[in-house]
Amino acid sequence: MAKLPKSNAQKTASTGVAAPGPGRQLKEQLKAGAVLVGGIGTEYLRPSLVKLYKQAGFDFLYIEYEHCLFSMTTLADTVLCARDNGLPVIAKTPQLERAEVAKLLECGIVGIQLPRTESRADVETLRSYLKFPPHGTRAIAPGYGSSGYVQPPNWGAWMREQDEETCLVVHIETRRGYENAEEIISTPGVDMVYVGPGDFSIEMGHPGDYDHPDVAGPLREILALCKKHNVPFGTTASSPAAAEQLVALGAQFFETSDELALILDAARGLVGAYRQFCPAL
Repeated sequence: MAKLPKSNAQKTASTGVAAPGPGRQLKEQLKAGAVLVGGIGTEYLRPSLVKLYKQAGFDFLYIEYEHCLFSMTTLADTVLCARDNGLPVIAKTPQLERAEVAKLLECGIVGIQLPRTESRADVETLRSYLKFPPHGTRAIAPGYGSSGYVQPPNWGAWMREQDEETCLVVHIETRRGYENAEEIISTPGVDMVYVGPGDFSIEMGHPGDYDHPDVAGPLREILALCKKHNVPFGTTASSPAAAEQLVALGAQFFETSDELALILDAARGLVGAYRQFCPAL
């Protein structure tokens, strides 16, 4: 009888080091020049949402954990399902605080995105929370979601693997962040740079107008700095057409739309089609 191939968990248990996990796969795709499209989770976090996003073809799941309220159980179940379905998870940390970052990491999130990144010191603090000694100050907690609930027998190997797994995502959305963009982007350890166009447009004096020259111009300056320092750039575009223009300039990832907007858009489209021959009273 033919032997079945070992699962990642089995490989981890036997060698202490897992096969490339979602974080390393994410970084390898970006390094290879891929353009990644992410779906956003804001309110209805469930394993079913992961399954639907996977079927839709999203490359990663981005969880909006700064503005939205989730129970840790719901969050952990969703992240575990994403990992089991090969969908890397990036999430905002609500604040730059060790315990908040640790909980996100241990439930299996690979990318930590820091809202209102404004300085090299911000990046260095987050990197310290993400990496184990000697590169950082992350506390050891094997056997949770970050290790697939496997107790790695070789802690040293697992710590090195985890350091490679975690992705540091800076989030520039303020004028100060824009003014310090090169300092931020050039900080060692930055894996991805995201410009948040909502608050960025407010800071630049044109709330909600992502394509205004006073907003789009500085955003493209940040993109150019990312290319200069060989760091993947991403944002949320106003439309697929706007995203196409950014890809032509070198953008590599997009946090696109959340489940609330997708449900509303589809529902409006469906009802509108029926209203063509079923007028409302």
